[in-house]
Amino acid sequence: MVLLGVNIDHVATVREARKTNEPDPVWAATLAELGGADGITLHLREDRRHIQERDLRVMLQTVAAPVNLELACDQEVVDIAVECRPQQATLVPERREEVTTEGGLDVVGGLDRVREATQQLKDAGVRVSLFVDPDPAQIEAAIGSGAEAIELHTGAYAEASGSPQGDQRLAELAQAAAGITSAGLLLHAGHGLTYRNVQPVAALPAMRELNIGHSIISRAIMVGLQQAVRDMKRLIREAAR
Repeated sequence: MVLLGVNIDHVATVREARKTNEPDPVWAATLAELGGADGITLHLREDRRHIQERDLRVMLQTVAAPVNLELACDQEVVDIAVECRPQQATLVPERREEVTTEGGLDVVGGLDRVREATQQLKDAGVRVSLFVDPDPAQIEAAIGSGAEAIELHTGAYAEASGSPQGDQRLAELAQAAAGITSAGLLLHAGHGLTYRNVQPVAALPAMRELNIGHSIISRAIMVGLQQAVRDMKRLIREAAR
């Protein structure tokens, strides 16, 4: 079964636009659970542009679904994760000027720091995933990092879906996925996945978890969050049969 992690960062983005207390991402997480989410994903950025420490702490006390915390290899944020101990931590790159995470983690160039952060989190009992482009060198480094899962960055596939390059990007994901699973790591994927392009990724052999945010939150504005999650779950379930 392919699990769906619903990313609620964009709910916090709306709240922080007015620096008020609504909409509350913790409420959104509860509604996502009611809609069938298998997990809740949130990104505690160094600049705290959307999710705040309070959100993480309250969410861990209130939601029943596993929490997947996205974070950079920044020691301050790693320390928070070690203290709070979410069920999973996904190490991602961060650039202050980006709107959202762009590209995968450079495991090759920062292997020592990635290994250090991974070990700190694992020592705290947190499962570690690395958010990586489907690049052979990066996949090889990620496999050797000590992480238990690798989340494939699907942005290039999402941008190309519906074009002649879409099949090539999907083939790159499939090749990377095969290397990850043959090494015994859990296979995750995310970024740019929508109701229109999710099924080929969900159908990849041994796919374990998809993390999706923007598309679900966008649909939720029109149909409500519970229904938006149900719709995505249905597509994933159909593709994974």
